[in-house]
Amino acid sequence: MANTGTTKATGDQPIDGEAGDNGDAVWRERAIERSTRAARERAATRVQQFLNAAREIIGEKGSTEFTVQEVVDRSKQSLRSFYQYFDGKHELLLALFEEEMGEAVARIKRETVDGDPLDRLERIVTILYELCAPAEMSQQPLFLEFAQRLLVTHPADVANAYAPMLEYIVAILDEAAASGLLRPGRPRRLAAIVLQAATTTAGRSAGGRQPITAKEMWDFCLHAIAPDEVATRRGVTVAAS
Repeated sequence: MANTGTTKATGDQPIDGEAGDNGDAVWRERAIERSTRAARERAATRVQQFLNAAREIIGEKGSTEFTVQEVVDRSKQSLRSFYQYFDGKHELLLALFEEEMGEAVARIKRETVDGDPLDRLERIVTILYELCAPAEMSQQPLFLEFAQRLLVTHPADVANAYAPMLEYIVAILDEAAASGLLRPGRPRRLAAIVLQAATTTAGRSAGGRQPITAKEMWDFCLHAIAPDEVATRRGVTVAAS
């Protein structure tokens, strides 16, 4: 019989044309992926525009007291677009706070590359205290005004935002423990205590006649986490220098 050029399917043998289906599927997946990636990039750009607008307004006002409409107008986007990405002002502020915290962690890592674990921890406490101090409120109201309120209303959100900072402090205290510079106990628990002490005390000392200084805050933390002989030795060294 003459070959007509047509293949008949028998058993598991594919008919002509099916061999190209897999290739078509690959190209279809690639096209979908490109479309999805483009949509994600557009969304990321719009979200960043909202964040930048809010940051500018906070910088001008020195406060987190602004309206969603102000952010929408500044970003030159629509209110409908805003609510596609944020449930409301609280979620926007939380996103900003997480961004600021990420920048703070990056700064702290740059400034704590040298020294023994307690030297590095002292710099961390000092930086955190200064970021949260009332004198910095006009530049960093998210750390004082928003974060303090968030501690009461949404403690889980605060914990999530501070998680990268906490993990870095834990790593340093693990080094301190291995070097015999830490009291017996749980480094993670001590790290949480140091972080909370440095950030909350800064804001709450504002109303006193003699505000607590960053140096006093570090001395308190040092004696709380280090063995007495280590804390005393370091205090004598500092006084002599």
